[in-house]
Amino acid sequence: MRPKQIKIVDKDKLSVTWSDETSSVFSLKYLRDECPCAGCKGETILFKTFRPPKPTILSPEMYRIKNIEVVGDYAIQITWKDGHNTGIYSWEYLKTLEAGKSDNTQQKYDTLI
Repeated sequence: MRPKQIKIVDKDKLSVTWSDETSSVFSLKYLRDECPCAGCKGETILFKTFRPPKPTILSPEMYRIKNIEVVGDYAIQITWKDGHNTGIYSWEYLKTLEAGKSDNTQQKYDTLI
C-alpha cells in the first residue's frame, strides 16, 4: 500500500492518506522518538549490537519538520528542524508505527541480526 497524500496537520501531526483511502495520523514527537536510523535505534555489525544512548538534551526543534522527501517508491525521509535527517520511514514501518501509536508503543529492536 502506498500513500496518496502526506501533509502536516496542526503543526504537530503528520497525516498520511493511503491508496485504499484510509488515513493515519502520527504525532511528530512519536515519529521522531521512533526514528528508525542506526543513530537513534542502533544497529548490528558482525554480531555486535550498538545501542545509542538516549538523547540528554531535548529541544522543541527536534519535533518540527523542515522537509519531507520521497525515497524511491517505498519510503519518506524526514529532515527535522534540528538537522537530523538519517531516518528512512518505509511505508511498512509507518504501518507498524500506526499499530502502536495509540499508546505510544516503542518499537522493539532487540533482535537486529
